[in-house]
Amino acid sequence: MYVSLTETVNEEAGNLYNLLHLWLMDQYWGGAWNHLLTTTAVFIVTILAAALALFITQRVIVTVIRKIAGRTKTKWDDYLVERRFFSRLAHLVPAAVIYYSSEFFPGSWWTPLERFVLGYMIVVGIFVCISFLNALTNIYGTLEIAKNNPIKGFVQGAKLFVYLIGGVFLLATLIDRDPWKLIASIGAVTAVLLLVFKDSILGLVASIQIIANDLVRIGDWIEISKFGADGDVIDVTLTTIKVQNWDKTITTIPTYALISDSFKNWRGMQQSGGRRIMRAVNIDMATIKFCTAEMLRKFETFDVLKEYIRDKQKEVSEFNQQNDVNPAEAVNGRHLTNLGTFRAYLKEYLRKNPKIHPDMTFLVRQLPPTEHGLPIEIYLFSNDTDWVNFEELQGDIFDHILAVIPRFELAVYQSPTGNDVSRAIAGPGKAAAVSAAEAPLRVADC
Repeated sequence: MYVSLTETVNEEAGNLYNLLHLWLMDQYWGGAWNHLLTTTAVFIVTILAAALALFITQRVIVTVIRKIAGRTKTKWDDYLVERRFFSRLAHLVPAAVIYYSSEFFPGSWWTPLERFVLGYMIVVGIFVCISFLNALTNIYGTLEIAKNNPIKGFVQGAKLFVYLIGGVFLLATLIDRDPWKLIASIGAVTAVLLLVFKDSILGLVASIQIIANDLVRIGDWIEISKFGADGDVIDVTLTTIKVQNWDKTITTIPTYALISDSFKNWRGMQQSGGRRIMRAVNIDMATIKFCTAEMLRKFETFDVLKEYIRDKQKEVSEFNQQNDVNPAEAVNGRHLTNLGTFRAYLKEYLRKNPKIHPDMTFLVRQLPPTEHGLPIEIYLFSNDTDWVNFEELQGDIFDHILAVIPRFELAVYQSPTGNDVSRAIAGPGKAAAVSAAEAPLRVADC
């Protein structure tokens, strides 16, 4: 019996399981107990070796890498450490120990143990790739180009690809199939996959178009009425775009909606350095008339109209003399009107405002008359695009316009109010009394 055992040891000298098995038999352990004790001993030794390998890798090697990364001036290694790239990579070491120790187990254990370890390696590999992609996103975010071309959508697409391919290889390993044949065999369910991942696929295509055409950047002010979005873009992902509205609410928009639907991007306004003011005041057409000599003398006292009145009177006078115009009727020849003088006043007043952009469109124009009067529109640009400053400027301009209109013997058109109707019913005498009684209150209100 001893000779036969010696020959067996010589033939299986490279197999730890057989060596341990034969040693236990030599100690008079036999039968089921021999196999159980052998397998248990190999299992414990393998687990201890794997745990020791993980401890050394995590506590020693990864710790050293973290210290080195913290001392370097570059940021990419810090992001790899922060995203746990090296910590997750360390889990491949104990998996490799178990994989190469599988030959020490009984033959019936080899195949399932190898499949399990390979599956675990694939799972670890998936998470290592995800950590790398996350670190890549952080590294790219430090570059200047990241402000104009975010890649978060592409990274999410890459993550989806890693999960899909990793899942296929994991399944193929567990069921002992060729992964490439397995990929080919799922062609029949392609339609189902397209349906399940429709938003992701559309989002990926939209992300490519958005970056290629520079449609949206983080920080852009966009407006999409369909989704109730009006604010700054704070995030661009594979499937959604987040917009923080001016009331601080968050609107989530499908990424592909920016390609399929129209939207307004205010980036051009912000980059131009000018923000448009386009607002009209409706003038009561019944108050429009020719200027009298007394009105012209009054207008000459307005600083911004001195030169205009002088030059315009000279031009009109010369024209009328050359054409032998009868001055008895104002309809003959040319004459100044209070509305035209008012428009000239607005032009000179606005040109002297230092907050108006001098190199952009500047118009004070009449719009077609309507049942609500004659609109006089202000169309120009401020040189400050900040929303608060823009609204302050616009308010100041129209405060002045509304206050100065009566000086030109013009009136703003507005629909009759209850007070207007009451005065009309009461008659001129009572209306005057009411106005006198309200005067102190109005002065106090001002």
